[in-house]
Amino acid sequence: MARLINLNSFRKFIQSETSGGVILIFCVIISLIIANSPLGPQFAELLNKVIGFQTETVDLKYSVSSWINDGLMAIFFLLVGLEIKRELVEGELSSFKQASLPILAALGGVIAPALIYHSFNIGLETDAGWAIPMATDIAFAVAIITMLGKNVPTSLKIFLAALAIVDDLMAILVIAVFYSSSLEYTYLLYAGGFVLLLIIFNRLGVKNLVFYLIPGAFIWYFIHHSGIHATIAGVITAFTLPTTPDDKESPLEKLEHVLVNPVNFIIIPLFALANTNITFESGMVEGLFTPLGLGIILGLMIGKPVGIFLASWLAIKLGVSKMPQRAGWIHLLGVGMVAGIGFTMSIFISILSFSDSHHLMAEAKFSILIGSLLSAILGSLLLIIVAKRKKETIEEDEELESLSNPI
Repeated sequence: MARLINLNSFRKFIQSETSGGVILIFCVIISLIIANSPLGPQFAELLNKVIGFQTETVDLKYSVSSWINDGLMAIFFLLVGLEIKRELVEGELSSFKQASLPILAALGGVIAPALIYHSFNIGLETDAGWAIPMATDIAFAVAIITMLGKNVPTSLKIFLAALAIVDDLMAILVIAVFYSSSLEYTYLLYAGGFVLLLIIFNRLGVKNLVFYLIPGAFIWYFIHHSGIHATIAGVITAFTLPTTPDDKESPLEKLEHVLVNPVNFIIIPLFALANTNITFESGMVEGLFTPLGLGIILGLMIGKPVGIFLASWLAIKLGVSKMPQRAGWIHLLGVGMVAGIGFTMSIFISILSFSDSHHLMAEAKFSILIGSLLSAILGSLLLIIVAKRKKETIEEDEELESLSNPI
């Protein structure tokens, strides 16, 4: 019964991500059209418009793009944190045997792209973007896998979702450690105090979400002013929310259900609108063949599948992990290729990496779009071909069996 409920919850999650992925693609196209139309300058001006308020003690006055990237994206990371904790407590990451394959595969899928990017950009200013091809976009990747339907075993969809969640956690840690400015320890202490308060609420069995979300907003504010990227506040807050391994809906699961649709249908599309407004200029295609462009594209297209495949092969051969049900090595390679879709988090890291250079940021975003598109197409084609050949083999075996056993 519990297994059935988990599968139903997973199907709902997949369906929501699929719909969100379609809207995300639409927003990317709209953003590109606006950026390359007469409305482009006005749109850029809107994104740079400063809103909010500021006093002697409170500073909440930022540009529209900053509110999206630092504010709304904190809610996105809150949802990611909720998904990670739920999986750790009751899902695919709840035991080492279950978690080992997606965790090790994600590790391989993080290291290999970073090494490929670094090898192209070593010694250059663009080497600061080494983490750009590390991340898998869970919305796009799961949407693509789901749209392939019966061509992909359900076990692989679960594997990809778990891998993408672990991948997100690694990307979050990289952002916190490597993409934060000089630290203001006073603000960190304030944030730490509120985190301690949330832990106490958890231990006391407080279940009202208000007691977590209001302190979480203060954590976001203090972390934002501490020099660490504010989105990490979402993950920290998520990890303090109480949950249970049984079927009863916990505060964590309740908040997750509330946030899924707003994040998939509002926050991520807004992020796409605000951050893929790339103005196509002469020389941009040539930029795909620069160290920056090649590092990103090859990191996503080759680094992701190779890293995921090799790490999975090693884990399975050593007996640490098991192959997903009804899946083979070629399936893992195909899923690894789809995992090369690195849209949301990759663009986010490119913004942090090249905030002082509009040219490098635009080049990085365009390379991410191309690398992600090629990864989606090639990975989908491989999985479709594998499914078709498997179906033909089954039909041939059935035909041979019927001939050898005439009625």
